[in-house]
Amino acid sequence: MKIKLITPDPYNAEAWAEALRVERAFEVTPIVRALRDVNVIVNGSRPDLVLVETTTPQDFEALEKLAHAHPEIDYVLVGNDLSPEFLMRAMRAGVREVLPAPATPADVLATLRRQLRKRPPVANLPAAQQGEVLALVSCKGGSGATFIAANLAHLLAAGGTRRVALIDMNLQFGDAALFVSSETPVSNVADVARNISRLDADLLRSSMNEVAPGLWVLAAPDDPAHAADVTPQHVHQIVELAREMFDFVIIDAGRSLSSVTLKALDLADRVYAVLQLTLPFIRDGKRLRNVFRSLDYPANKIHWIVNRHQKDSQFSVDDLKKTLAIEQVITLPNHYEAVAASVNQGVPVERVAPNSTIARSLRELAENIAPPTVGKGRSGWLSSLFRGAPQ
Repeated sequence: MKIKLITPDPYNAEAWAEALRVERAFEVTPIVRALRDVNVIVNGSRPDLVLVETTTPQDFEALEKLAHAHPEIDYVLVGNDLSPEFLMRAMRAGVREVLPAPATPADVLATLRRQLRKRPPVANLPAAQQGEVLALVSCKGGSGATFIAANLAHLLAAGGTRRVALIDMNLQFGDAALFVSSETPVSNVADVARNISRLDADLLRSSMNEVAPGLWVLAAPDDPAHAADVTPQHVHQIVELAREMFDFVIIDAGRSLSSVTLKALDLADRVYAVLQLTLPFIRDGKRLRNVFRSLDYPANKIHWIVNRHQKDSQFSVDDLKKTLAIEQVITLPNHYEAVAASVNQGVPVERVAPNSTIARSLRELAENIAPPTVGKGRSGWLSSLFRGAPQ
């Protein structure tokens, strides 16, 4: 049970926190401030119980407002006023128990243990299946990897029948969020990294924009300088938590290979390398293939996408296969008008031009990654909502 202790008295904060730490079920955060000056809900991360000492009418009014806004939190009050009128007002506000001030550490521990026993037992549910992590990396700038990542994430969400996270790990110049929404990001990867000690499902979800049913986006930092705030360990914690929360986690890894992006690629179940059939792309694709080999990635982890494919290109898909010594290549057609309209409007191409060749090819790619339930087509995808991603 996550507990916040809020009191203006530093002695009480220290003594109560020390007493509560003997109970292993308690995760205690003491705050030495008056409640009226405290932001109890930080970035959407909320405690299970708030123990608050009110010393002024303004503090109690702040408690009433907090309890009204967040009735899902339990409240225990420490105060001097024990009149019937005050106790009735506290009860109406949703306070579970009132302790007379000064409250001893033993009294606080006993009270919160009672509240713990009253909480409903956690059902013994089977272990949740892990979502699948897909990373898209560009062999060279301008490949269209971000467009593919964003649109693939939208298609995999399938109108809300799956939960999909799109995480922009192009930390210096990422703009994946703009490909699926015009909303201003509520937070970004660097913000989450700076609060990594408090990272939980509530914090991560509150840092993301739900831009479409089932599709959540964690944006890249606005300021390229903030890329330095993100470490490989941060990436590991963010991605592994997202894997527990979502059916699919789509990572736009960008172009540059750094310790951060390599960590994202390490964590991915599948890596999609995006290139075009031009000499510079093919040359850099070969370099990237060598990097994958040096990292000992298994061959079935790496998938190659030729974007903006045209049959009359100077180089063919067979040329690419021979150069990279690979057997399979995914091709996405060149459809400039549909892609430009999608990018300029910040709307997935499936919505702007659903009958375009690029939209049809992306749908096919999404269905190859997550085949619809046999006999039910797309309407049967609802059954996958609470399942892990197909392997």
